[in-house]
Amino acid sequence: MKHTLSVLVEDEAGVLTRIAALFARRGFNIESLAVGSAESSGVSRITMVVPGDNRTVEQLTKQLYKLINVLKVQDVTGTPCVERELMLIKINATTSNRAEAIELAQVFRARVVDISEETLTIEVVGDPGKMVAIIKMLGKFGIRELARTGKISLVRDSGVNTELLKTLELKV
Repeated sequence: MKHTLSVLVEDEAGVLTRIAALFARRGFNIESLAVGSAESSGVSRITMVVPGDNRTVEQLTKQLYKLINVLKVQDVTGTPCVERELMLIKINATTSNRAEAIELAQVFRARVVDISEETLTIEVVGDPGKMVAIIKMLGKFGIRELARTGKISLVRDSGVNTELLKTLELKV
């Protein structure tokens, strides 16, 4: 199972290196990683997706708390969250298929950010499932380059679980 961890750390040089070293020493992979400033000055939020069972993630959390600059660790996997990712995807697009590619991008509420005689570069923002879906749909044009940020996530204060709402809509 994949777990999403939200880690608040002091914004100091070497913090990310120490966290990455902790995972490497224990033989764990980080599948997705996003780091940026948090709501307080001098604090950064690291959002990471790691594979493992509940026991393994609990152990990793305890190990993270032992690191000097770690302020808070939260496993938000089962918590209602807003999750987003950013992707830039460059595809082959000639005059004969460009309109179809642009139309597909619009269906996903993506934006064309660069265009040339042979390519389109599209910016996509959304949940990780949306990224997988648009890659699959645009794959038929031929993907030249792709860059994705890691997943970022904040807990929903409303407590509304949008994944649960999607399953309820399908039953209606």
